[in-house]
Parts: sequence; C-alpha cells; structure tokens
Amino acid sequence: MIDKNKVVALHYRLTDVDGAVLEDSQEVNQPLHYLHGHNGLMPPLEQALQGKNVGDKVSVTLEPADAFGEVQQDATQRVSINHVLRDGKGKPKLKPGMVIQLNTKNGPRPVTVVKAGLKTVDVDLNHPFAGKSVTFNVEVLSVRDASDEEIEHGHVHGEGGVHHH
Repeated sequence: MIDKNKVVALHYRLTDVDGAVLEDSQEVNQPLHYLHGHNGLMPPLEQALQGKNVGDKVSVTLEPADAFGEVQQDATQRVSINHVLRDGKGKPKLKPGMVIQLNTKNGPRPVTVVKAGLKTVDVDLNHPFAGKSVTFNVEVLSVRDASDEEIEHGHVHGEGGVHHH
C-alpha cells in the first residue's frame, strides 16, 4: 500500500482540458518512480495516491497553481548554449518555440526557446505546461519499501531513480 517512505512506480498520462495528450509514460515505456512523502510529486497528486495499491488507477485534475504554475510574464533569460542538454554530438539546431532541457544546478529543466543565437539562447523559463489545467491519469505498477539511503536522500535510487557515482 502506498504510504510515506514507499517507492512507487507508476505509468501516467497527462492531458489538457481538451483531452490532448501532453505526456504519456507508456509511449516511451518509462514508468515514473518516486519516493512517497518526500515532495516527489505535486502535493494533490501525491495525496490522491496515498493508501492506493498495485493495479489501482487514479485520475486527478489540477489547476495551474497546483500543477506547473501560472504563466509568469517576462520570465525570459539569456543563457550560454553550453547549458542546453543535447542528445549525441554537435550543436543543437534551436528554433523559437522548441522545448529544450536546460542543465541547472537543480537538474534538467524544460524551457521554451524564444530566440537562438550562435553562442547564446534566449529561453522562456515558464514550464511548457504553465497556465494549463491538467489531468493526470495514473496506474500504480509497484510499491516497495524504500532503503534507508533513499529515505535519507529523499529520492529513489537505482532503476528509474538517481544513480550516484
């Protein structure tokens, strides 16, 4: 049963109010793993999962403030192109409107390209889903006890989690 200090694996489908799919973990076959009770998910979603078991399905609709935030005006920043996470070699071909991952001290962060230069890129720091009401449709795949180390660190290690070197 899902409770504090349990590691939970789940598949989720994230849709907007019109039912358009924004993200689907099954499409990429990458379940989400999180440590329950450690702010790994949005609080209303975590509350809805409390007490659930493997095989349970949950649907939660969140307003922007509880999901990815309201759109902040003037939330643009110029960053070095070196901070853009990219697959493979070579410089990424950046175009306005593209969602890219920015490498930050808090880990990867999705941002939207506003303007791309040779050495810098202007990005909108709002999450691409900011300002949207969203629905999470979630299916619980597994629940296990967290290790002492995972509890101490506040996140999942190993498969689907953080790998420390």
